[in-house]
Amino acid sequence: MRPVAVVGIGKTSFGAFPQRDLRSLAVEAGQKCLADAHVSASHVEAFYLGNFAGPAFVGQNHLAPYVASGLGISGVPCTRFEAACASSGSAFFHGVASVAAGMYDLVLVAGVEKMTSQPTPVVTEILAGAGDTTSEVRAGATFPALFGMIARRHMFQYGTTREQLAAVAVKNHSNGAKNPLAHMRKVITMEQALAGKPVAEPLTIYDCSLISDGAAAVILAPLERAAEFTDKVARILGVAQTSDAVALDNKDDITSFHAVRLAAEKAYRKAGVKPSDIQFAELHDCFTIAEIIAMEDLGWVKPGEGGPYALSGRTCLRGERPVNASGGLKSKGHPVGATGVGQICDVVMQIRGEAGDLQVPRHSLGLAENLGGSGATAVVTILGAV
Repeated sequence: MRPVAVVGIGKTSFGAFPQRDLRSLAVEAGQKCLADAHVSASHVEAFYLGNFAGPAFVGQNHLAPYVASGLGISGVPCTRFEAACASSGSAFFHGVASVAAGMYDLVLVAGVEKMTSQPTPVVTEILAGAGDTTSEVRAGATFPALFGMIARRHMFQYGTTREQLAAVAVKNHSNGAKNPLAHMRKVITMEQALAGKPVAEPLTIYDCSLISDGAAAVILAPLERAAEFTDKVARILGVAQTSDAVALDNKDDITSFHAVRLAAEKAYRKAGVKPSDIQFAELHDCFTIAEIIAMEDLGWVKPGEGGPYALSGRTCLRGERPVNASGGLKSKGHPVGATGVGQICDVVMQIRGEAGDLQVPRHSLGLAENLGGSGATAVVTILGAV
């Protein structure tokens, strides 16, 4: 298998864009990515698109060639990947595999979601379809409800507090306020976070990610050819995708995501690094409890210590291991199909030293963790400077 590198990145702003359609968002991200890598559309050998629910949100099927044609890409394989909120993480994983295997030299991987075309109750219903529709959804469970149960169990089992959950929100909003592409550029205080409108006990509005529109894209190439496209190469040291049961009641322990643990173990092994080697990360904070559990599942702290770790400030922008310098899903936004590739773009920007006010001090080895549903899919990627 050949070493693979990210040689181009591109993102739109994340937010609510009533005048934008899905294809225009994806095309903008793709064009920025092609320009960043100094590549024309005619050189792309395969196009992989991550999208969770384009047919439900905007009524458009056959999305991969639909988007590719807008970019001027034709005559090559164009495939859509769906894995709930890990849809573009999965597209990325398969794109890396195809380049590593020698099938293609230049693969464009994008993710896109247009969510605000539907009212919030409809969006909530569409998202719930990533749960178990025969049990959870039939009983009325939404994802805020499911993660509320996860949070409450973590509190019962480990003593995790509302202040520890709120610390994640405060930190990520502080970072997102500095991100020009973030959906919600708003600083909040601990008092505001604790007094937020209840959504699904113990979660408040400040514990929940945003309903967003947006797109992101990356270009993958063999490492041996990377210098043809950029002088700031980000090497993919390890990437793994794993799965688990969809329904919470089929999991042995809802305070941990088995798929994340397994994907992390595989990614660490491929990269030849230890959990303690990771300098910074973009983690899937769809809800604040998810960031806390991710840090435990990634092996940075022991089970139950994620909350105190978050409250200690060690994951802040100038902390020992910055987490979600971009603002994370909580502040940057969560257009679900774009999130996984968006995280890769953010990690690559840090490795390149191009993150501006969000640049972390140590940035030669970063990690992205993309979660689908309540842990049924996980993609963990480790990237490093060359």
